[in-house]
Amino acid sequence: MLGLYYRIWIDCIRRARLQPANKYDWKLKCMILMTIAMDFNLILFMTLLEKFVLKVYFYKIDLSFLPSRLNNILNHIVLFILPCLALNYLLILRNNRYEKLLSKYPYYKGKLFLWYFLISMGLPIVLLWIGILFSRFN
Repeated sequence: MLGLYYRIWIDCIRRARLQPANKYDWKLKCMILMTIAMDFNLILFMTLLEKFVLKVYFYKIDLSFLPSRLNNILNHIVLFILPCLALNYLLILRNNRYEKLLSKYPYYKGKLFLWYFLISMGLPIVLLWIGILFSRFN
């Protein structure tokens, strides 16, 4: 599974580095895109786990002294974005690890990353629509 993660990252990095507009900020752009995709995947995974498998909502931080909206934003940042960001940094960018990975994994012309990103963004939306449709029939 980690091999697929590295392949997606390397595909993203190579594609980003080939674009002249990304000459100085390709690391930041890759980090943002991969973190967003992973964030959506983690949200989907935790939602399915809590709702259908465990039937208990446990993955939250309740800061009741904060307004609800601010509490939700902080929850999302701490529980979803920061873990993805940290994982990406530690496995790819720290000590320029991507340099070693670039020679190890092939380039798929950005298609592998694009499919990963589109599926990560689209799958939760499709599942939400399906859930809404089935709830109306029951």
